[in-house]
Amino acid sequence: MPSPFPGMDPYLEGYLWPDVHHALASEIRRQLAPQLTPRYVARIVIRTVVEELKSGDSVAVMIPDVEVFAGRRAEAAPPAAPGAATATAVAIAPAPVVWPQSLTFEADISSVEIRDVAGGTLVTSIEILSPTNKRGAGRDEYQTKRRRVILAQAHLLEIDLLREGRRPVPRTGSPRAPYYVFLTRAGHPGRAEVWPIQLRDPLPVVPVPLRPPDADTPLDLAKALAAIYDEARYDLSLDYGQPPDPPLEGAEAEWAAELVYEP
Repeated sequence: MPSPFPGMDPYLEGYLWPDVHHALASEIRRQLAPQLTPRYVARIVIRTVVEELKSGDSVAVMIPDVEVFAGRRAEAAPPAAPGAATATAVAIAPAPVVWPQSLTFEADISSVEIRDVAGGTLVTSIEILSPTNKRGAGRDEYQTKRRRVILAQAHLLEIDLLREGRRPVPRTGSPRAPYYVFLTRAGHPGRAEVWPIQLRDPLPVVPVPLRPPDADTPLDLAKALAAIYDEARYDLSLDYGQPPDPPLEGAEAEWAAELVYEP
């Protein structure tokens, strides 16, 4: 069953996102590989980012392996039988000191690298942004990586299908949108090509630059997302009767509710 949304499905931004992220990287590699041969190859690269979980962070998105159990309500103890002995109360000593502690976790992030077959040189890095790329220490680490890619004279294609967090490229003049694709071409570090994507828009076909004189290779994001949605059967895990996480607002929330409503 396909997603009811014409473009990005906002319900995929919740606890399923780590699976979506890895599956999308694999599907992008699968789509591009036949177009790149024999001069280039596409390789999946996984790096581990350590981040501290802060108050207010979505545990379900940041740490997908958390299990939440609903406990049974404690039942009142039956009244003691007449004449039964009662236990002597024991004083519990409170902790004399309370230390704050941080909760850190590791997130594995997949990206796709296109490399030149002749020398193995990085030509294009395709980054699918995750929550850790857009907040806290993870964002600092990612900004360092993107500067390294740009300084290496490689192309950088960034796919941001998450509404929350800070964008890797400041929004200056482009329309406000929930989703974006950014392309920084080698040799033009001060300029980014931007595809703003509205919730009601289909995902675009974007260019994947190679080395001159080779032309850009098309990447069909709509086709890639539809393929992994069907393969993983995300529809069986999503409850479209509830608001997505994070929730939509205003007219977009009303439109999405009508879209997924089943009489």
